[in-house]
Amino acid sequence: MVQPYFSRASFDFLEALAANNNRDWFQEHKQDYEALVRTPALDFITAMANELPAISPHFLALPRKVGGSLLRVNRDIRFGKDKRPYKTNIGIQFRHEMGKDMHAPGFYLHIEPEESFVGVGIWRPDSKALGKIRDAIVEDENAWLAARDDKNFKKHFTFVGDTLTNPPRGYAKDHILIKDLKRKDFIALAQMSEKAITSKTLLMNLIERFRQADPLMRFLCKALELRY
Repeated sequence: MVQPYFSRASFDFLEALAANNNRDWFQEHKQDYEALVRTPALDFITAMANELPAISPHFLALPRKVGGSLLRVNRDIRFGKDKRPYKTNIGIQFRHEMGKDMHAPGFYLHIEPEESFVGVGIWRPDSKALGKIRDAIVEDENAWLAARDDKNFKKHFTFVGDTLTNPPRGYAKDHILIKDLKRKDFIALAQMSEKAITSKTLLMNLIERFRQADPLMRFLCKALELRY
């Protein structure tokens, strides 16, 4: 019988970590992290590796403790004012195979008490990639609208991210799609409940969400000249 990958205990650990975000507490509860977070996450990624090729063989599910699809629990505190050492969420990314060498689209699962979601698209593309996406929107407005306004996609996903205050250089200020051309991120989120995260059907439900994002992901990959 299929067992859930994550449990209420996984959320309990994340809540406790948020309340005790320091190295001493984490070291004392490292076995809990392994049992309730890292091991189930790696098991989930392993299972996803068998399913993801049906959507696209060019996105990677890598069940590694370091350098794979599971994001590090340690926060990068070098440059920000927030010096809390640990992330209080589980982040799982399924990057495009070209993601190591360039900004590329990806699928993402974020697990956090009161704030779990599925993410799709591309976050903070560099200027070259962003220019390619904007040019693709201008060159084929119908293809972009078909992806952006796809019925199944819009039913579950909402675009988020930063936008420019003024229109980007080189694009008409009165362009019919200027709101989209001003985007700095091309990402969309679909909220997920704790019940959905701890369900036995999480894997299949997530695959279904990824399928619903197919129009957007296909458009972005084509714009960036990536295989899909």
